[in-house]
Amino acid sequence: RPSGESRLSEDAALDVLPSMPLDEMIGRAALLATQGHGAVISYSPKVFLPLTRLCRDVCAYCTFAERPERLVAPYMSVEDVTALARAGADAGCHEALFTLGDRPEERYAVARAALERLGARSTVDYVRRCAERVLADTGLLPHLNVGVLDEAELACLRPVAASMGLMLESASDRLCQRGGPHFGSPDKVPARRLSTLSAAGRLGIPFTTGILIGIGETREERITALLAIRELNDRYGHIHDVIVQNFVPKPGTRMAGMPGASLEEQLWTTAAARLILG
Repeated sequence: RPSGESRLSEDAALDVLPSMPLDEMIGRAALLATQGHGAVISYSPKVFLPLTRLCRDVCAYCTFAERPERLVAPYMSVEDVTALARAGADAGCHEALFTLGDRPEERYAVARAALERLGARSTVDYVRRCAERVLADTGLLPHLNVGVLDEAELACLRPVAASMGLMLESASDRLCQRGGPHFGSPDKVPARRLSTLSAAGRLGIPFTTGILIGIGETREERITALLAIRELNDRYGHIHDVIVQNFVPKPGTRMAGMPGASLEEQLWTTAAARLILG
């Protein structure tokens, strides 16, 4: 964990960062990054396993989630999952990245019927089965992005996952109000997402999280989200990755006409994240 001297205090982050010149922020952030990690940038080659593209949420910017009639099948079969994972392993991947929508069976009857045919009690139950097979058959390390989970669900998945992830995206309840990008998406309520991050910490699960910028949030709201992530990691020490993801408008979405996050906002937020997280 970073020492207190290597990062801004909460008061300084909220009071100083919004008005600090960008060049100064970038310089200070670059110095911290070099001191902490040197000049090496690392990555983990991974194969992408979209187990299901059904989701009960209706985020205004999403192009991952689909309606059932647009899909060949509600869920990938275990055989298709393992075949794709094996191809990833042959190509030099180290990690199997499971991605899926939040609790589709709570919105779609077709998802409930598919799970019944698969002999799974829930999407979480099916994820565990698939991850277990991938780990056993290919040696790839499953990283699970399953959405909002409670502590019992996280504990169920922990034995078959090297790590898990859930983007906080934002700590702003304002974005969940009518007209906001998260309206009608129960799993995007910040308190629910922070609860999952906290439960993962109590269970000692290595975790990836982060924020999404350019969806209507303010700089101050980004700072608040980063401070919330920092507080959880200070308490549990389980967050090993913090992503600063830039929103890009996509055709066919409700936010297709929005400008997205500019390069300046991406630079500002990445520097702010380094100065806050250390």
